[in-house]
Amino acid sequence: MRMRAWAEEPRPMNNLENRDGERAEEAEQSSMAASAMDGVAAAALRSVLHRVQQAAERSGRGPHQIRVVAVSKTKSVSLIREVYDSGHRCFGENYVQEIIEKAPQLPEDIEWHFIGNLQSNKVKPLLTGVPNLAVVETVDDEKIADRLDRMVATIGRKPLKVMVQVNTSGEESKSGVDPAACVELVKHVALGCPNLEFGGLMTIGMLDYTSTPENFKTLANCRSEVCKSLGITEEQCELSMGMSGDFELAIEMGSTNVRIGSTIFGAREYPKKQPK
Repeated sequence: MRMRAWAEEPRPMNNLENRDGERAEEAEQSSMAASAMDGVAAAALRSVLHRVQQAAERSGRGPHQIRVVAVSKTKSVSLIREVYDSGHRCFGENYVQEIIEKAPQLPEDIEWHFIGNLQSNKVKPLLTGVPNLAVVETVDDEKIADRLDRMVATIGRKPLKVMVQVNTSGEESKSGVDPAACVELVKHVALGCPNLEFGGLMTIGMLDYTSTPENFKTLANCRSEVCKSLGITEEQCELSMGMSGDFELAIEMGSTNVRIGSTIFGAREYPKKQPK
């Protein structure tokens, strides 16, 4: 006897399956958005490099004399990788926790710059967690210089290049040595810290850019005093100044190192605060 075949009625989804489906859809949409942003970041980098070239030419220099640090604060490893795959190798981070999490997931030939405020208790995790750390741009007192110097010797890595951060705007909220004390701190780094290599000076201008030209001029004046005191050329003392909103002006005023984040990667993505 032949059995009659019955079509199986569709089984209604339970709440758990429904939620799983929604999550999968959200994940797919997020992935697609990230992929689209990746392409945008690579294109934005090309635009920035073109603007850097034009600003360098206006200042009588070639683009190879300006380093672009792509500041990837709050951005994902996949987005950094896209910019890396477009040919860029120099990236910067502001927070120790972020850089020690990201660096091991990315190629070893990246030249990492640490550009945030550095506390003494974070020196060891930074240096041990990021073997390809190229520069610390934010040395602002003898204590942090000494701590870096000792830790470099302890872990046996090659001398670390550092920059001295100068507070050119006079804002109490900003880190950095006072311009009047800049030369003494540079001397301490260059002559008293054998495991550090003095690379130059760094500053952050006023956030509203109202005093930016004066801030940059102050840093250039500090360089002149440093070079005279140490008997070195200006080429031996880099100027790290200029960010997304003012990097072209900075280059025209002598910057050799610009730190560009949101113009390449888009607005920062800070985690939302959870309701209490």
